Amino acid sequence: MNAWPDDTGWPGPVTDEECMVTHWGREIPQRMNVKNVNGNDAKCLIAYFSRPGNNYVNGTIVDLPAGNTEVIAKMIREMTGGDLFPIEAVHAYPADYTETTEVAQEELRANARPDLTRHLETPDSYAVIFLGYPNWWGTMPMPVFTFLEKYDPAGKTIVPFCTHEGSGLGRSVSDIRKICPQSAVKEGLAVRGGDVKNARDEVAGWLQDSGMRF
Repeated sequence: MNAWPDDTGWPGPVTDEECMVTHWGREIPQRMNVKNVNGNDAKCLIAYFSRPGNNYVNGTIVDLPAGNTEVIAKMIREMTGGDLFPIEAVHAYPADYTETTEVAQEELRANARPDLTRHLETPDSYAVIFLGYPNWWGTMPMPVFTFLEKYDPAGKTIVPFCTHEGSGLGRSVSDIRKICPQSAVKEGLAVRGGDVKNARDEVAGWLQDSGMRF
């Protein structure tokens, strides 16, 4: 499982909406308007679970001030203007990395649904949900399952993204489709934890290629 690196050297907010980044030879605006299937502007939510602190990165245990998924979530916010929503469990995971892996595995085996610390006030106002999480034991952390079942995003578009240390998206996209059979679930983006600080072009290209009509 993983949840990784830091915000050191992280660039500030985009102030020039015409600023461009290059992705595979194309120029892409850093601020994109999300469109629904009719081509109209769609309000988007960036809901994510991320764990800072003691984590496994590139073969070693390090202490991180911000989880990798949070870093990617903030990139997406800068590019789309969406609203951020951290998914957090009432009972925090242990500070120790190994202990957290054990708790996460127990929750997965029990098919647990941990209670969340905060609630989304106006879920119906969002047409698109960018859903972020680290890959824990081949899928999403169980608080993300809680979030999806609590807010039932039927009729909405879900765009998954995850951070990992070699296991990619695992079966997480399949699990999202099982939980949300009436949602349009797009192909996800998997970013290796050690690469998140340099992932801006990759994220921009994924957004452009996602078929979301940016």
